[in-house]
Amino acid sequence: MQSVRTLKPLKLKTSLTATAILMAAFLSGCASKIDLANEQNLVSEFVAKANIAGDFSGELNANLTGADETNWWQKLDSSQLNQLVTDALANNHNVNTSQLTLKSALARLGEQKAQYLPQGGVEIGAKRSGLGETNSRQSSANVALDWQLDLFGRITALVDAANASAMSQAEKVRLLQIEVVSSVVKGFVSYQGNVEKQRILTLQIEALAQSIDVLQARVDEGVANDLDLNRTMAQLRQQQALMPAIEYAKYRDLSTLAVLTGRLAQELKLSNEQAILERAFNVSLNAPNKAIALRPDISRALYDFSQANSLSVSASKALLPDISLTSFAGVVSIGSNGFSDTQQQWQVAPQLQWSLLSYPALLAQRDAQQFLTEAAYSDYQQVVLSALSESELSLQLLVNQAQQKHFADERYLFANKAFLQAQAMYEEGQIPYLELLDARQDVLIAQESAVDSTISSLLAKVNAYQSFNGQWSYALSNTK
Repeated sequence: MQSVRTLKPLKLKTSLTATAILMAAFLSGCASKIDLANEQNLVSEFVAKANIAGDFSGELNANLTGADETNWWQKLDSSQLNQLVTDALANNHNVNTSQLTLKSALARLGEQKAQYLPQGGVEIGAKRSGLGETNSRQSSANVALDWQLDLFGRITALVDAANASAMSQAEKVRLLQIEVVSSVVKGFVSYQGNVEKQRILTLQIEALAQSIDVLQARVDEGVANDLDLNRTMAQLRQQQALMPAIEYAKYRDLSTLAVLTGRLAQELKLSNEQAILERAFNVSLNAPNKAIALRPDISRALYDFSQANSLSVSASKALLPDISLTSFAGVVSIGSNGFSDTQQQWQVAPQLQWSLLSYPALLAQRDAQQFLTEAAYSDYQQVVLSALSESELSLQLLVNQAQQKHFADERYLFANKAFLQAQAMYEEGQIPYLELLDARQDVLIAQESAVDSTISSLLAKVNAYQSFNGQWSYALSNTK
């Protein structure tokens, strides 16, 4: 009796201590979820303070506070391009794969949420056995339930992690859609640019071939010398050598567009539309700072951080006991394979399971996940900075390409004037043919440079829209 009296206070004290520990752990778990809305607001404030778009407002021939940039590629007024974008969004295999992966992530989220509910099933069985001359029969039907109570939030943490994983995958879909749309526009612009370069090169080759015919006749007549003829032949071969490279560039662009739209290059037929290179196409952004803050790479990094944190919380909750409720109810019939003359049976069994001997392993798992959470947060910070840097560089490129295009256009203008003047002077006998040939070479190079600058300027504008993608990509996802 004395030993019993001494044990009772000790048992009560131990019970109170365990209750205090569990309650403290429960309260600490309530504040362990990442406040996504607050993090997004912090990013928006950070981007707004940087205000990188404001630094370029006076240098760009663009409207950085203008109309909504939704469907910005339609400003190029090309039905071919619009159809290519539509086909790519519908048929691109990478986008489709990512969308299916998103559906899988959403299904896993539903699976994880189902853990809040009791698990179990129905079992119906019958058996017949014999021992010597004694035979026996028995049948039973039971409903069994196993309900794990989420008193400490471990299941909630896993649900949060699954939800963050699904949201991260949704942002990956948006990232791929941005990449696909931008790549289609770039590929189409590049293709039409190469067609224009091929057209100019063909005209140059034809002009040089005509000059060679004239020079050959003059050499035969003794009016001109072989030097003029050979120099012209050298220029012709130089221009002809560029043709295979342009043919390959055209096929490369066509192949890229074919892959983006989910078909073979042989199946894709594009008509020439070089007028697209001269159409007015300026960058117009509505709230550029918001467009940066809503970028999917930033959102995805935030959701990855949230997922890592929720898994860290779950690993911490694994240190606490699991409390579950097991029960079953059914009927049993002894002596019959049917359900006549049955007896009812039921059982309710609360259960507490605490893996105390596994604590070293569980602590190591918790520490490992906490380090992964810190790594995810560091990666999130890096993604924000990289997004700002990329957006700023896209605007810098836009400014530089606009300046280069201006100078390239002026260079072609003056080179063409010089060629016309040289041609008139040559016809009047004021300059030798080699000077006319040099003037023609200058105008050919200037013309090619002007086309290259036009293409580069258009691609820089596309790149700006690709960097400031937060709002138009959301609008694109909402229309799918």
